[in-house]
Amino acid sequence: MEIINKILWSIATVMLVISGFYYAIKFDFLHLKLFKMVNILRKKDRNEEGISAFESLSVSLGACIGVGSLSGIALAIYKGGVGTIFWVIISCLIIIPNSFVENSLAVLFHKKRGKLFIGGPANYIREGLGYKKLALIYAFVIILAYLFGFIPIQANTISKAITTFFNIKPLLIGLIIGIVCFIIIKNGIKSIAKFSAIFIPLMSLVYLIVSIFIIIKNINLIPGIINNIISSAFNFKALGFGIFSSLIIGIERGIFASEVGAGTSAIAAASSNQKNPFKQGVIGMFGGYFTIFVVCLSTAFIILTSDYNPLNYGIVNGIEITLNALVYHLGTFGNIVLYFCLIAFSFSTIISGYYYVETNLKFIYDKVSENHILVLQLFTMLVLILATIINPTFIWDTADILIAMLVIINIFSIYKLRHIVLDKYKELGSKIYDRK
Repeated sequence: MEIINKILWSIATVMLVISGFYYAIKFDFLHLKLFKMVNILRKKDRNEEGISAFESLSVSLGACIGVGSLSGIALAIYKGGVGTIFWVIISCLIIIPNSFVENSLAVLFHKKRGKLFIGGPANYIREGLGYKKLALIYAFVIILAYLFGFIPIQANTISKAITTFFNIKPLLIGLIIGIVCFIIIKNGIKSIAKFSAIFIPLMSLVYLIVSIFIIIKNINLIPGIINNIISSAFNFKALGFGIFSSLIIGIERGIFASEVGAGTSAIAAASSNQKNPFKQGVIGMFGGYFTIFVVCLSTAFIILTSDYNPLNYGIVNGIEITLNALVYHLGTFGNIVLYFCLIAFSFSTIISGYYYVETNLKFIYDKVSENHILVLQLFTMLVLILATIINPTFIWDTADILIAMLVIINIFSIYKLRHIVLDKYKELGSKIYDRK
């Protein structure tokens, strides 16, 4: 399984980088106009159909800001050294144009169902390319990736966090998680979007406040840390493989953290009531930037301003590094902060991930009834309960392979659709930042 994982991720990484450079040039480096992105988020949507652009962004962020934002970046530092942080940033800047394209295509090819819009990569693969079988494969892999990968691993992480802090049975935790999630998802995308629009900004704000406090407290260390990150990124002697080891790990973690190129954020984007598809594309890029530059970099600085020493750890998954850093800075209060953020981030991924599963199930089987959805919701609740007592290793390995498959299929598709995207951009591109 490890060999398959490395092969698939090598292919996925090359495709992402090439596609990212291609679209960056074609769109005149639109992805670097960061301040203008905020103007779109400030615009209020008066259309009651679908969900707002901000709500779709919140759903998307809810899915990708999971435990990887707390443990993934720590693991990158542990495996590749501090120089990986530089390459995480660089990889984000290189691959982020893919997010612009996939989110724009999502709105361009979304379908209306009642007062809601649905779609995503499966839709634009089928409608735009006419590849029906490939679209079904993508939809099926999404269901497997979230229902049997990302959703259960989040519940498992919540359980482990709580049982470490409190003497509570894992199954009881799973039951509570399952019931709460069932109540939220029972009312559909509107309910999920409203929950995400409140919960995601709140939990991100808490983590950001803690991060800013720690950075200000250690402000005298920041210049040296930044210098160390840059110099280590180009150190040919460090870690055996030096720059190459740091670069590869940094790019992989950047891709995994933001999920840019996998097409998952496009599923949430397709639900937006945005009329200009390229405005939604800009919002998608903002989500990728937020994940990397706010959440992941906050974690990096929390770790690097602590007494972090890679020699203090044996076999790690990353979360204990972040925990030790928070305890170093905040004492026992650091435990509480980590557990709150860990539970909050994991919970948001479960809610958003379920929506991705439901959307793609409807794509595969167009005649899905309310009873079918109820069965799916109950099955999801069962998965959450059982996930609290299973070993997460196999789930993580499976999820890694599935997300690489999604990237390969999606990048192939958005490149094949490049002529449609570029032609439409000539028509609507100049109106991206209009306030009307």
